[in-house]
Amino acid sequence: MSTTVHNTNIACCSIPPVQSDYSPKGSFKPHAGFSKVYVTGPEDSDTKIQGADIVASALKATVYMPDFFEPSGPYPIEKFPPKTHQDKRDLQDFFGGTASPPAAIKKLTDFGMALRTNGAKNVAAYGFCWGGKVTLSAGASSTPFDAVAIVHPAMLSAADAEKLTVPLGIYISKDEPVDEYKKILDVISKKPFAPKNDSKHYTNMAARFHGWAAARGDLKDTENKKEFEDVYNKVVDFFYNAFGKA
Repeated sequence: MSTTVHNTNIACCSIPPVQSDYSPKGSFKPHAGFSKVYVTGPEDSDTKIQGADIVASALKATVYMPDFFEPSGPYPIEKFPPKTHQDKRDLQDFFGGTASPPAAIKKLTDFGMALRTNGAKNVAAYGFCWGGKVTLSAGASSTPFDAVAIVHPAMLSAADAEKLTVPLGIYISKDEPVDEYKKILDVISKKPFAPKNDSKHYTNMAARFHGWAAARGDLKDTENKKEFEDVYNKVVDFFYNAFGKA
């Protein structure tokens, strides 16, 4: 039986997450068509970022992280990383179904539009892994976002970058295709917003793997934590400059 491969990033589909004892600072609530959205930061802020507590604190922005997999739910953690051929097929089916990028791109774009409608002046998005593909694609024409950033993104494509209409921050590990990364840098260097773009290829051993800044990051490891903080500082600075606040 053949398997249709939707997510081509091998590391994304094989490296297990790291257990964390971190206590979230925000809360979950319904918002903009989603029944479950993690919200953190001052809700009266006119800056809206898809992301996490560290970004909300640094930018004094409201952060929203919708559950893009509702109502079906995420891929079962007990089956990840996939060990059998059936599990591998199921994971690819998940990326082709519940986590289908085209469907998620529309959800993300609609969410950004809702933030605009509700009065947000600065709206941006950033995504990790699978979310990198979604976020990059959401920065095309008619985007509600002022800027987009992607960290160790899966399914990198220069074709997606060709359609970008807003500044891009791109931060990759060794597990992303460097040739495609260089193609993207070349594409965005010719865009009218080129001076606002930012990028870094992380080659430090502590941050050379896909996921070091998200679910696979081990913040008890000093070097991993150092690179984790570095990429978040770069994301924050990127958005700050993209918003014209520098």
